[in-house]
Amino acid sequence: MPGIDDNNDIGFDISDDDIYVPIAQRRATLLGNKKTSENDDRPNSSLDFLNDDSNKASTSSKTLLEESQVILSEKKTQDNMKSDIQRRAEEDADIVDAHTKQQRKLIPAAELAHGISYSRIMETSWKPPEYIRQRSSEGNSLIRRKHHILVEGSDIPPPCETFADMKLPGAILRYLKFKKILSPTPIQIQGISTAFSGRDMIGIAFTGSGKTLSFSLPTLMFALEEESKLGFDKGEGPIGIILCPSRELARQTHDGLIQMSRALNDDGYPLVRSLLCIGGISMQDQSETLQNGFHIVVATPGRLLDMLEKGKITLFSCRYLCLDEADRMIDMGFEEDVRSIMSFFKHQRQTLLFSATMPKKIQDFARQSLVEPILVNVGRAGAANLDVLQEVEFIEPEAKMVYLLECLQKTPPPVIIFSDLKNDVDDIHEYLLLKGIEAVAIHGSKSQEEREFAIETFKSGRKDVMVASGVASKGLDFNDIQHVINFTMPKEIEDYVHQIGRTGRSGKTGVATTFVNHSVPEQTLLDLKYLLKEAKQRIPSFLHDVVDPFDGKPSGCPICGGLGHSAVNCPKLEDAQKRKPKGDEIGSSW
Repeated sequence: MPGIDDNNDIGFDISDDDIYVPIAQRRATLLGNKKTSENDDRPNSSLDFLNDDSNKASTSSKTLLEESQVILSEKKTQDNMKSDIQRRAEEDADIVDAHTKQQRKLIPAAELAHGISYSRIMETSWKPPEYIRQRSSEGNSLIRRKHHILVEGSDIPPPCETFADMKLPGAILRYLKFKKILSPTPIQIQGISTAFSGRDMIGIAFTGSGKTLSFSLPTLMFALEEESKLGFDKGEGPIGIILCPSRELARQTHDGLIQMSRALNDDGYPLVRSLLCIGGISMQDQSETLQNGFHIVVATPGRLLDMLEKGKITLFSCRYLCLDEADRMIDMGFEEDVRSIMSFFKHQRQTLLFSATMPKKIQDFARQSLVEPILVNVGRAGAANLDVLQEVEFIEPEAKMVYLLECLQKTPPPVIIFSDLKNDVDDIHEYLLLKGIEAVAIHGSKSQEEREFAIETFKSGRKDVMVASGVASKGLDFNDIQHVINFTMPKEIEDYVHQIGRTGRSGKTGVATTFVNHSVPEQTLLDLKYLLKEAKQRIPSFLHDVVDPFDGKPSGCPICGGLGHSAVNCPKLEDAQKRKPKGDEIGSSW
């Protein structure tokens, strides 16, 4: 080409047939010449400039599709490097996170609307004895390890190993001795002192471990203190509320409070009045209590909300709220009722949540709603009572009724038989009566009078066998139950834990026999297998054959606490999705 020298400074061989030289080639030639030249003192900035241009050109040569394929390939490689356990943990975390985001805090709407939040711990007048206050943190930790108590939180009150150390009145000490309650259980050792200190609390302990006394006794003492300062008059009260998921559990808790209150009154203390607020009973029967003022309300959520909305009960003075079987109450659809009840509070309240089966999801949810809560855990949440001998039998459906009679011969009465189906409850009850067995039946479709008659006759020993649906599995305390028979295996392992927990209570031992067959989902069988393994029980051969995707290393479901599945296939989550309106499923955002 005219005007261009073949031996030009740039050093490119340019001919008429080949006018264009790619920039990458020019760069390479320049770099080569630069390295071989000893006399060239030019700065390197020009080379850097060309190098940057080359990189940009190289990067821009890839299409978006190619870049996305590279990214996906890298992600796939990373995923392959992860273990199955890591992947399951991440999937569970995503599901729990999505589920939690759809839950609102257990805080009244008015407080949220006005930006009201409480950060200070409730103050009380209670203090442990001086020698306990002087005990070192290492000494407190040693006591907790001795009783297998796990605690989380800040400024945790010290454990008290005797009822006398809790500074209870002599009348209560004598009452407990009369009831053969000589020393506190682990949940009471830490739980009662925590409640007395005014702290919000999440209490978890196996069935039959004395959780009811851990929250009802502090309620009674707070009410007694307020009555001693300034007596409650007409229309005043309550100081405390205890919410229960079932009528039977509410009545049982109320009866215990009445007995302790009478023991105090007989010893010269003011009378602490309790109001039972449940469906199926007439409030006219308690008109005297309503008129004279009352200190404590024991209620089911629906009936209490109705009384609050009608203005028959006010919460101007209420400072104490306890949810018994808290996770079961939320699962049973009472969450909105509880939130509505809390909207009637006018001041800060001390909140306590107790249960035997409180999965991590509920614990995290509770922590968001409480003020610097303390978690008191005796054993794994959802673990079975180790005092119960668990036996699992493979019985075909047509043989269950006949084999039931054989199972009743294992132990002397009293015995409870559970079935998920109300029709089964009635059929079993009729069959036992025909065989000459003294039996009663209880389920949700029976009237309140029938339910109370069944419980009263069974507790008094006039009946040997109670046939029940899940209504009798939540917290009810029957005397010396020898044997629990699960005629049908519950779908959710939490229900199984609650049902077998009707025996082996307060340190006694008991037997639980469960019928399973091909109709039970493998997932439920796997939950059962791991629960038996954890409790060091005999695992029948047919459970060994259940396919185990966890290879013997379960991480546990954060939704329900079951060991044989993850959150991806949690039966409780599936039921929750079915109950929600179409288009509002829990998993719609996953």
